[in-house]
This record gives sequence, structure tokens and C-alpha cells, in this order.
Amino acid sequence: MLDSVKIQRRQSEIRQALAELAGAETLTDETRSKMDAMDREYQDNERRFRAALINEDEQRQAAKGELETRSSREWAEMMAGFEMRQVALHLDEGRQIDGQTGEIVQELRSQGGFRGIPVPWQALEQRAGETISTGTPAPVSTRPIIDRLFPDSMASAMGGQMIAIDQGAAEWPVVTSSVSAGWQASETGDVAAPAAYATTDRAMTPANTLGVQMKITRRSLKQSGSALEQAVRRDMAGAIGQAMDAAVFNGAGASGEPLGVISGAATYGIVETAVAATASVAAFRAAVAAFMADNAASGGSAVRAMIRPELWAFLDGKMFDAGSGLTEWDKLAALLGQISTTSNGLAAPSGTPAATTALLTTTTGGVAPFFIGAWGAVDVIRDPFSDAASGGLRLTALATMDVTVARPVQLRVLTGLELA
Repeated sequence: MLDSVKIQRRQSEIRQALAELAGAETLTDETRSKMDAMDREYQDNERRFRAALINEDEQRQAAKGELETRSSREWAEMMAGFEMRQVALHLDEGRQIDGQTGEIVQELRSQGGFRGIPVPWQALEQRAGETISTGTPAPVSTRPIIDRLFPDSMASAMGGQMIAIDQGAAEWPVVTSSVSAGWQASETGDVAAPAAYATTDRAMTPANTLGVQMKITRRSLKQSGSALEQAVRRDMAGAIGQAMDAAVFNGAGASGEPLGVISGAATYGIVETAVAATASVAAFRAAVAAFMADNAASGGSAVRAMIRPELWAFLDGKMFDAGSGLTEWDKLAALLGQISTTSNGLAAPSGTPAATTALLTTTTGGVAPFFIGAWGAVDVIRDPFSDAASGGLRLTALATMDVTVARPVQLRVLTGLELA
């Protein structure tokens, strides 16, 4: 216990004793002696109390850095011990959830309502180095940051930031005004008039819920250790990551899906450039120049691109300069900072000749080009009837997510990139 707290308690006891002595009808020599002694002790304690506060404040300042990082570090270490196997066995046979897993489940339940067992997003990360013989998690690296839960997803590769939201709607004010400056035209003239500081709120609401169903056989349930642990985590993370990528970029904004970045480019105010010509590095160079003109990127190295595999194959087979032996792909790879190929985030080529779409993003001032909001935790619910005949376990994982664009100037969509 801190010395200052001990002194405060003693001061309270002295005040109570003095109040009892002061209430006596007559004062004896013994009573006066007690009151004088308590009064002296009270005055001395006041000086000790001030000294204790100064000393404890110095100790707090010395340990400030450790105190600020300890809570996040301890939470990350606790998350590393979360076992999906306990969740599956609890839903199947009612086994008690204990240890760090039980503590995390109780903490999540206290923060929001769940029909099943709440599973934190951090528990879906891909882990390595777990001991097979005992099944005790011992991850090589701990990844407590939520935007790294799906490191292989296109949303992460394109600079999207995943944000944890406890409950309710959330919005981020993004600066949209440009401050103007002007020189004084004459000695007695006025400088430029003040410009209003304007922001635009980018809101996300918990109106879109993704559901993932998993079927675990009775044989799998009887396995112990990391086999079931890794299988459940890998399958759930893979299914959520794939559905998230498809919705982040091509979500319809209806039928339960959030509005995707590419499908909702007009709504978000993202510039769409119709190339309507054979795909080449020149189209991407023009988009990079537009980023630079808008002060959104300092050069091609700050720009990310997401393309279809068919576009990669076409550019890699098309010579940029017959004399140098370089292909269009070689020049594009040298121009941009990062290129990712996907068949999930972009629609398949269509039309005659076949044409595809590409997305370009950049991060400006530390602000991600788009946000992905994840509410609370993943709610895992058991279906006791679907696989009852085979003794299996059917799980449904519910995740509430939404997408919004921070600054439209940080994204550009190229359409009509012809592959012929």
C-alpha cells in the first residue's frame, strides 16, 4: 500500500477519535493529554503526507514509460493464449472454459451482448511454433494490432486500416478544406482573407453482419492439441478474410453487404479513369502523375496497385522495347511501390476485347485510404441439430463489419484496360 494512503487512513482515525473526545461534557487531564498528542500527530502526518506525495510522484514519472506500454503488452500476451479448441469443446460437450481463454470470454461478455461464445479478432491470427505434444500455444511472434490479423488479404496489402469498435456508430472527421495564402499587394493592403477550416465525417454503422458456417466432425473433436486449434482458426480466418476482401472492394451496398471501394467509387467521390485502350504502363504512369498533382503521393514508389492475374500475364508477355528486352510488366514493377494480384477483389475481365479494372491507392499523412470497422468480437454460436445424426458440431461465426473511404483523393480506379 502506498505511504500516502496509509497516512490518509490514519488521519481519518485521528479525526474520528478527536470528535469523540470533543463531545465529552467535561475534559479531564487525561483527555486533554490525549487531544494534545493526537493534535501533534495530526500536524506531523500532514507534513509526512506532502512528502509522500512528492516521492510517489517522482516514482510515477520514472515508471511512466513502462506503465503506458504494460497494459497493451499484457493484453497481447493474454490474447496469444486464447484457445479456439476450448470454444469448440465447450459448445460441443459443455466443457468449462478456463485459464486465459475464460478470462477473455468474460471480459468480452461484459462489454457487449453475444448469443454464443465471443471470440476476439486477435485469436484469428495465423500462429506458428505451437507445441504439438501438449497443445500449449507458444507463438513465435505476437500480433496484437488488429489490422494485421489478415496479413495476406488484399485489404491489408492496399493500405486499408482495420479498426476495432466497441459499439454504436463511429465516424472520422477528415480535413477537406484547402487553406489559401496570399501576399500583401501594397504597403497598406490587406493579406489574404482567412479560410474556413472544413472537415467531412466518414461514418461507419453496424448494419452489415457476415456469417461463416463451419462443420467439425466427431473425429476432429476428439483430437487434442494444436490439430483442432489450427484447423478452426485457419478455416475461420480464411473464410472471413476472403469474404471481407470481396466486400471491401466490390460490395454492393445492399442485401446486407457494405458498399465497396470500387463498386461505390462514384458515391465515395473516387476518380474513375476510363482507359478504353490496350493495357500499358502509360495508363498507370498517368494515374501516378495525377496523384502527384493532387499532392497525395510523392512518386510512384508511394502508390500501391491491385490488378487481376490476367492483366499480369498480358503485361508480362508484351514487350515494352524490343531493343532492351524489357516487358511492360518490368516497367510497371519499377514504377510502382507495390503491386498485388487477386482474383477475389476484382471482377473477371469481360467484353470484347476483354477488359479489366485496376485500383491504385496511396497513404497520405499517415491516413489510410480506407477504413474497415469491426464491431466487438466474433460471435460463435452452436447449431445442435444440423449434424446431430453424425455426432458433428456445426458452428456459425457472426462478424459485424463496415467499410468507408477516408480521402477519395488517395484512391483511383482505372477501367477499360484491354487485354488484346
